[in-house]
Amino acid sequence: MTLFLITFAIIGFVILMMSVGVIFGRPAIKGTCGGINGSDCICTQKCEKRLKLEAEGKA
Repeated sequence: MTLFLITFAIIGFVILMMSVGVIFGRPAIKGTCGGINGSDCICTQKCEKRLKLEAEGKA
């Protein structure tokens, strides 16, 4: 029972810390730029890899 309570407390603490990050307005977690198989990039700020691919004319 002690192990369960310790585990529950640790998981609760992690969830609390994640919620504090959301409350203070940190940016949302973002996926990769380009998606699967190099599809269209919908990022507002493109990464160096995407800029290089576009310069080469592959994207």
